[in-house]
Amino acid sequence: MKKIGLIGGMSWESSLVYYQIINEKVREVLGGFHSSKCVMESVDFAEIEKLQHINDWNSLNKMMADSAKNLENAKADIIVLCTNTMHLCSEAIRNNVSVPFLHIAVATGKKIKEKKIKKVLLLGTKFTMEKDFFKTILKDDFDIEVIIPNETDREIVHQIIYNELVHGKIESDSKKEYQRIINDSIKNGAEGVILGCTEIPLLINNKDISIPAFNTTRIHAESAVEFALKQ
Repeated sequence: MKKIGLIGGMSWESSLVYYQIINEKVREVLGGFHSSKCVMESVDFAEIEKLQHINDWNSLNKMMADSAKNLENAKADIIVLCTNTMHLCSEAIRNNVSVPFLHIAVATGKKIKEKKIKKVLLLGTKFTMEKDFFKTILKDDFDIEVIIPNETDREIVHQIIYNELVHGKIESDSKKEYQRIINDSIKNGAEGVILGCTEIPLLINNKDISIPAFNTTRIHAESAVEFALKQ
């Protein structure tokens, strides 16, 4: 079994879910007393959030690259960044480590392709929805069209993440807002929805909506296990 290196803390609630999914999947596949070989480098999300909102991506790139190098030094065989938004730092990570980096959009694109879905709604932070790092991979590598909510709804999605979900708050009114936004996207041709923030599945899942939901947290974590167990 290979060792999984996790960059966590963004937020710690979602990092906890990564750890749980990875270990549950290992036990499901191998049985018995098996659990994952993994190591986590966890950052202080307050520092990350501050740098995000002043657009200091140079500092963020350095923090993520340093975290990845620490994991490589801890003998990790693969790097998994336990957050969607911070994949904006993917290039900095790849340029500073020699072990593979598992990109969340690549793992998600493979799952959407398996379902033969061609058009999806992307929900996440404003950084994830408005910047191209996720959308470009889906379009160029998988020929999947990505749509995002209108500006007002993007702000709603973003604020619910930062004001509620990263603090572990689950509000029924917020779930209804997400459901409304997803239902609006169906009218615009969305065949599925990407839950493109590691906290969103804490609020909403497949049972709450009428189109397939792609939980990037679960997809990413299980893809890491697939790599770790591959002979």
